[in-house]
Amino acid sequence: MTLPHTGRALADAAPVPYWLDRPDRPDPLPPLVGRQTADLLVIGGGYGGLWAALLAKQADPDRDVLLVDAGTCGWAASGRNGGFCAASLTHGLANGVDRFPDEVGELERLGRENLNAIADTVDEFGIDCDFERTGELAVAVEPYQLDGLTADAELARRYGHQVRLLDRDEVRAEVHSPTYLGGMFDADRVAMVDPAKLAWGLRRACLDLGVRVHEHTRVTGLRADGAALHAVTAGGSDAAPGSVRARRIVLATNAFPPLLRRLRAYLVPVYDHVLMTEPLTPAQRDAIGWRNRQGLADTANQFHYYRITADGRILFGGYDAVYHYGNRVAPELEQRPATFTTLAQHFFTTFPQLADVRFSHRWGGVIDTCTRFCPFFGTAYGGRLAYAAGYTGLGVGATRFGARVLLDLLAGGDTPLTGLDLVRRKPLPFPPEPVRAIGINLTRWSMARADAREGRRDLWLRTLDRLGLGFDS
Repeated sequence: MTLPHTGRALADAAPVPYWLDRPDRPDPLPPLVGRQTADLLVIGGGYGGLWAALLAKQADPDRDVLLVDAGTCGWAASGRNGGFCAASLTHGLANGVDRFPDEVGELERLGRENLNAIADTVDEFGIDCDFERTGELAVAVEPYQLDGLTADAELARRYGHQVRLLDRDEVRAEVHSPTYLGGMFDADRVAMVDPAKLAWGLRRACLDLGVRVHEHTRVTGLRADGAALHAVTAGGSDAAPGSVRARRIVLATNAFPPLLRRLRAYLVPVYDHVLMTEPLTPAQRDAIGWRNRQGLADTANQFHYYRITADGRILFGGYDAVYHYGNRVAPELEQRPATFTTLAQHFFTTFPQLADVRFSHRWGGVIDTCTRFCPFFGTAYGGRLAYAAGYTGLGVGATRFGARVLLDLLAGGDTPLTGLDLVRRKPLPFPPEPVRAIGINLTRWSMARADAREGRRDLWLRTLDRLGLGFDS
């Protein structure tokens, strides 16, 4: 049943990402024209590409690094996510234990080191991105989820996490919702960040170090060119085609149709959708508490994530993870009225005391996922190109680690990072269409059914679990 005030709350919401809808966004940089050369070409101006360019230039200031993006830096997933910057490199500890049991302790150490390094970079370059080490609060909204929180806390403590279980009164004292039955607070492994400002700050840092950046420059083809690689570019209808001859290439296009055919079997683009409220009044803030500004997520299979922004809004997203047949990616898929209505209903169920709040923005974005729900890596063209993809929504933090891996792969030889199973092993490929769409949509249906049946997983989900393909949205 649709709550009567849901339509009013959504009526004036702008169909654009809040983070990108700002007058202080940087002016676009000109597209690439003519024939260019570079020591390192980075394709993709999201977090993965920006970190790769920045780290490459820091390691060797004389290296000629050129970065291109089909839009502007941070315009895709990097500028429209929830801003949860997590230490996890494996999409959560449980997923890491299941898939990399022999090295999960090392991956946890590397993840903590990676989050600390992101904080250091923000300080070093004066990146104004509202970086806050708030921690994250996972909440149970159904009785059966309480046992899961207890098990998660026991596992987390075994790996040195600073977690605390909260009963119903304790969790509602932190954030007041009548739906909360308990919680687990992870104090030190998640930071909140303004995602677009982080991307723009990394872009500025790259430019300050001498990285050449061209926006509105789409790479349309790659080929070997002697000891180097040749990338053909297009800069739109008003710009002449260009090209880059580069000794090495980082491919960081993530969910978008890959330039390497081999990646198509491993990647699925899914759409996530988000609402942003108008700034809360002091009375509305008092009604919900949330003084410690933690990131929040419930523990259902189809979960919601939400957080407070620097200017006192609530971002509320998740639940649906929508796949479109044939790996389709298109701007019109970013707007899905049925999902926005569902999210608004869930928001007002979570916070009925905010019934008079209205939403200022509604948007969607595409996430790259794979069958192990955490990044995978590889090389092509005799080791002259390296790629990473499959971050499954946790790329705000993990992309910096991924960039380190890619630079190690391009350098050749064995390093502590390139020797990791996480780096050496590939996920299982997805089947071709139409089996791909049938399997994904059956999984979504089964997850919703499990949430409605006190977490009981049906035969399809149990089969996926046995195959090592267990899925959370």
